[in-house]
Amino acid sequence: MSASTSAPLLAEFETPEALVRALRLARADGHRLLDAFTPFPLEELSGALAPPRNPVRLVMALAGFGAAAAMYGLQWYSAVVAYPLNSGGRPLHSWPVFSLVPFEFGVLAAAVAGFATMLWACGLPRLNHPVHDMPQFERASQDRFLLLVAPKDGPAPLRRRLEEAGALLVSEMHG
Repeated sequence: MSASTSAPLLAEFETPEALVRALRLARADGHRLLDAFTPFPLEELSGALAPPRNPVRLVMALAGFGAAAAMYGLQWYSAVVAYPLNSGGRPLHSWPVFSLVPFEFGVLAAAVAGFATMLWACGLPRLNHPVHDMPQFERASQDRFLLLVAPKDGPAPLRRRLEEAGALLVSEMHG
């Protein structure tokens, strides 16, 4: 396995202090912190494992406004260019008449795009994660503290660093 595609390492710690120490060492060395699993919340982890920027709002705005603009353009083209119908001297391009359908369609498109983007951003539908197959993961909700880290240059230097920080067990996660 090449250095760029090295499997993440899952390190098991006995105390929260050892986990936080390993997290700081791994981050200082430039490794990518993926996740931490603890039996109770640790305040030190909230800033260190900040989630990536969520694209849902941007995608919803683009889909909603884009679909509304497309629907308005379709109505305008059909009423003004393709089949103009003069009904009682009213203008062919009457924007108040054209506003309801684009609004509704824009809301629908934004909702569908937001739902699809949320599923994509969360990695769903994924019924099983490879970390669940690791034997030490069972104790993460009881009395162990686990740190999942992606090595930058290969697993050996990161493994040594995690063991120096107090890891009881360091294993590669495959899958």
